[in-house]
Amino acid sequence: MAPHGNPEAPASAASEINREAPKVAATNAEGTTTAPASGPDVASHGAKEETPWSLWEVFVRSSRGLSHVHAGSLHAPDAAMALRNARDLYTRRNEGVSIWVVPAEAISSSDPDSKGSFFESPQGKDYRHATYYTKSEGVKHL
Repeated sequence: MAPHGNPEAPASAASEINREAPKVAATNAEGTTTAPASGPDVASHGAKEETPWSLWEVFVRSSRGLSHVHAGSLHAPDAAMALRNARDLYTRRNEGVSIWVVPAEAISSSDPDSKGSFFESPQGKDYRHATYYTKSEGVKHL
């Protein structure tokens, strides 16, 4: 079920997400209700300040025995919402059996510009690669 209660609509539907803090009417000393608080002093009246949603990377495994594959990215306030949104976004037609969501700031990667030096094989260790070996004539299964 989608987090907002409607199983038909995806959790990531922009029309269903209310990103604004609810406005509370203030009561003055005489007991009369005034208009909802607004302006720069709202934070001092206890309204929660909005925090930005963090970026999450989504990995989906299509069937048992296969590896998780990067499917894309999404924004969510926490891991539970990231999982729900990833399910709605990347597994709409039951193509996944497992989903991983990882905060983007937790991922470390190599620099694509230093590809040559980073992935270069050490000198004198060509035997680590299959191209070093020749095919045997007498072995039929190779």
